[in-house]
Amino acid sequence: MSRIRSMNTKPEMVVRKLLHSLGYRYRLHRKDLPGKPDITFGPRRKIIEVRGCYWHAHLRYDPTCWEARSEAKSNKAYWGPKMDRNVERDQRNLERQEEAGWVVLVIWECELRDMNAVRDRIERFLGM
Repeated sequence: MSRIRSMNTKPEMVVRKLLHSLGYRYRLHRKDLPGKPDITFGPRRKIIEVRGCYWHAHLRYDPTCWEARSEAKSNKAYWGPKMDRNVERDQRNLERQEEAGWVVLVIWECELRDMNAVRDRIERFLGM
């Protein structure tokens, strides 16, 4: 567990590199916002959350997600409820962020296979 990162993950770094190449400037992991969102655009009041398919149980949202297909091989009594808590926490943070007036875009790890589609979603989201 100690080697599992919550910040600066590979999918997050891919999205950050794309944003930078598009000329966007952003802030990372703002502690004053619920859930310390991955990427924020203050003046626009927009957030981009980059979620790993396995750790955030993407399979529950998209049954075709190939990244989230594997299950815990040991200690299932712990990992099942842990994933449930992750999903609940994500939903709670999303609701709090929206209540605070922020608009949130979630990008899943499996979506990064089509960077053109991700770039288009980001540009539409940020209004470029």
